[in-house]
Amino acid sequence: MPQNIRPELSAVNRLLSTHDSVLHCADPSRGCGVSARPAPTPSTIEASTIRKLRTHIIPFVFVLFVVAALDRNNIGFAALTMNKELAITSQQYGFIAGVFFFGYSIFEIPSNLLLHHIGARVWIARILITWGIVTMLSGFVRTAHQLYAARFLLGLAEAGYFPGIILYLTYWFRQRQLAQTVALFVTANPVANIIGAPISGVILDHIHWFGLGSWRWLLILEGIPAIVGGIVTYFLLPSRPAEAKFLTPEERDWITNELSREEQEKLATGGITAGRALLHRRVWHLTAINFAQLLGFYSMFFWMPQFIKSLSSQYSNTMVGLLVMIPYLVGLPVMILVGRSSDRRMERRFHAAIPLMIATASLTLLGTTTSSSVFLSVTLWCLVASGIFSLWGPFWSLPNEFLTGFSAAAGIALINSFGNLGGFVGPYAIGAISKKTGSLGTGLVFVGISLLTSAILILVWRKRKAPEIGPVPKAQASSTAVLPTADIDS
Repeated sequence: MPQNIRPELSAVNRLLSTHDSVLHCADPSRGCGVSARPAPTPSTIEASTIRKLRTHIIPFVFVLFVVAALDRNNIGFAALTMNKELAITSQQYGFIAGVFFFGYSIFEIPSNLLLHHIGARVWIARILITWGIVTMLSGFVRTAHQLYAARFLLGLAEAGYFPGIILYLTYWFRQRQLAQTVALFVTANPVANIIGAPISGVILDHIHWFGLGSWRWLLILEGIPAIVGGIVTYFLLPSRPAEAKFLTPEERDWITNELSREEQEKLATGGITAGRALLHRRVWHLTAINFAQLLGFYSMFFWMPQFIKSLSSQYSNTMVGLLVMIPYLVGLPVMILVGRSSDRRMERRFHAAIPLMIATASLTLLGTTTSSSVFLSVTLWCLVASGIFSLWGPFWSLPNEFLTGFSAAAGIALINSFGNLGGFVGPYAIGAISKKTGSLGTGLVFVGISLLTSAILILVWRKRKAPEIGPVPKAQASSTAVLPTADIDS
């Protein structure tokens, strides 16, 4: 090439290079010049990814759980007028409230395994639609025995929903964020009652369309949101980070790599297969804790409206709904604060056990005091609700300390499945005790003892130490899967 042409080519190359840099500059007027954009730092990617997950995943599953809580627990308010219309005794009502959990427990483990295999979007949508239909049909029963069958079928339809969402959250959040994430998710339960309690009271007092009883309309109307939610879930919910369009490729790679590294840490301590998870000592320890605390939770859930109604026959159903709303309103911020504190200190046992002990003392006072003071009763119910709700964030972080993949799907389902049988034992026991003694007090003391047992079981829990392991190789950080589909034997 002639020497006199080289300078001109060099000048052209410099000009093209400058032009290309300006084209890639977001705002050349700010003096971007020819400098390249700095690559995002790991801390920047982490912050943006966690922020996006919290603003996209948690609100969605939160709304779905509000719908679930409304459908599962509206029977507690329906009982205020339903029991008289269908001539249901206190013992029969306890069975109606609790038989739901037989159906729920039977299908829960298969349901969670199917969710892990098929994908959260399809399976959660199926759960929502089927339970919405069954809830609406429950509004047309004519006898107590028909209601037994409807509640059992509702349990089958909803089986796997709560443990499925807990498993789903482990696909997106690391162990250090899990307690607060779960706490934010399960705040849907008190929120559902803050919203649902006064609405249920108003429906019972004012809606008697087409000659149907108000409790029937309560069940029919509150089944509709589940069907709508199922349709929305099918079209909008991403199953895994690889499907998350709201994340950038760098953010998807980062969260996938982080979760894979945590899986390697758990497997390094001795991973277990899905089959062995069902026999694992630590899984059954957590199951016993969950059984004892859910016995207390569902006793409060199904019997609190009738307990408050018994304080004065002058209260309308709307007033009962407003009073029942208060304990959930108080328990909501307490649960969030306890979950945040548990994550910040990475401590689970005392954050779960101490609130349960407070709930135990409050239930004992409710069961033994002879005062008919509404203020005292509602205050004690506030302490009970706050104590039980505060357990959930720290407790549901414990399985993720040692379970992974299909073992997590099976283990979490087992913990919730057999634990939920407490949802039958508690309400039924209170109904049976009430029928025999003519008072709810002794039954509440029984429930308090169950919560104390749960607290003691939490205190004897010991965390397994994870060994130090190196970074996960990039080849393992595929964006196509977050959790392994199989686990190694311990």
